[in-house]
Amino acid sequence: MQQFDNVEVVSVFAAGPQGGNPAPIGYDAGGMTDADMQAVARAFGHESGFILPAPQNSDCDFEFRFWVPNHEMSMCGHATIGCVWLLDSLARLPSDRLTILTRSGKVRARIAGRSSAGAAVEITQPKGTVEVITDAAHRAEIVSVLGIAPSDLADLPIQNACTSRVKTLVPLKSEAILTGLQPDFSRMEAICTRIGSTGLYPYAVLDRQEQVFDARQFPQSSGYPEDAATGIAASALSFGLLANGLVERSDKQITVRQGRAMARPSAISVRFDMHDGDPAGCWIGGAVRRGA
Repeated sequence: MQQFDNVEVVSVFAAGPQGGNPAPIGYDAGGMTDADMQAVARAFGHESGFILPAPQNSDCDFEFRFWVPNHEMSMCGHATIGCVWLLDSLARLPSDRLTILTRSGKVRARIAGRSSAGAAVEITQPKGTVEVITDAAHRAEIVSVLGIAPSDLADLPIQNACTSRVKTLVPLKSEAILTGLQPDFSRMEAICTRIGSTGLYPYAVLDRQEQVFDARQFPQSSGYPEDAATGIAASALSFGLLANGLVERSDKQITVRQGRAMARPSAISVRFDMHDGDPAGCWIGGAVRRGA
């Protein structure tokens, strides 16, 4: 693999020594061109984050940019957390509360604590929007692309949910059905384009009382078939779950497990940011470790 200066790989939302979603982080990216950033993402084959100085008069501490092998992304949850975690490990954070400029807008970050494993980083996502997919043809195509039968769906709506990007939430009856999915990836981009989504996010309820859910993320056109952990999708899922009455309207932790079908066990924590009894957004976080 090509060697890159000032790029370090971290794995975010890790739920074990081999878990988490790898994210190459360019931590001195001020002089990098778009082509340079895309070359990093293509070489590693993962969503990559790049740390730049904040523009003047932006009232931000840093600017972050994100690339997948095929294109730039406006926001990436796990790479944002990875960037903040790495900055903290390099002793480059100006404080434990940050404002970060991204192509999707400003994101707040905070250090919730520190341990021998490094900083516990949480970042914000805006209040989610949720829309039920009612078109029967679209629903049938989603089922077909996932390679399941309509009877494998839970008695809940298929929804397009969004905090930073639209994800399509597909409720399944069991973790076993979720784990056994064998999607037709050749049709993934087309169905996502038709329904206005950036990825299918099938999920199953594991423990409703403890608010634990399992999910898998199949992106529209990132250049790889599946994500080990997707913070943006988990935050969107949390608002879909709230609309379905499956989680509390409170700041009780929601845990979204991901990556087990890839042997990359991951866990994303989501807490609604409550104001006057209503979620104004959410905080997402999870463990980070060095290396892929």
